[in-house]
Amino acid sequence: QVQLVESGGGLVQAGGSLRLSCTASGRTFATWAMGWFRQGPGEERSFVAAINPSGELTNYANSVKGRFTISRDNVKNTVYLQMNSLKLQDTAIYYCAAKRGAGNFVYSASDFYDYWGQGTQVTVSS
Repeated sequence: QVQLVESGGGLVQAGGSLRLSCTASGRTFATWAMGWFRQGPGEERSFVAAINPSGELTNYANSVKGRFTISRDNVKNTVYLQMNSLKLQDTAIYYCAAKRGAGNFVYSASDFYDYWGQGTQVTVSS
């Protein structure tokens, strides 16, 4: 059974930074596309960022472009989300997700993903 465990969330002031990590169990992490999604209070879950298995391709939601960076370390079975210049509207539970059999593509739609973490809370204060 694949498990995804997120960490790195917390409380930060607007303009600050956080780095989220998601570590996966399993031996085939390097073949999975990975994504970050978030769900704010009273909102539906939405796409944040995604990365292909090799780490060469990335995609971002318009709301986070230029502020967030997704990366991965296939030796450590970990995907990261570096979040800079955080805004109040970035407050949400952040989830990582994994897609098996991804080829070498990047995926933005949540329906494509097979496994999900439990989420980590990010709260941005003024």
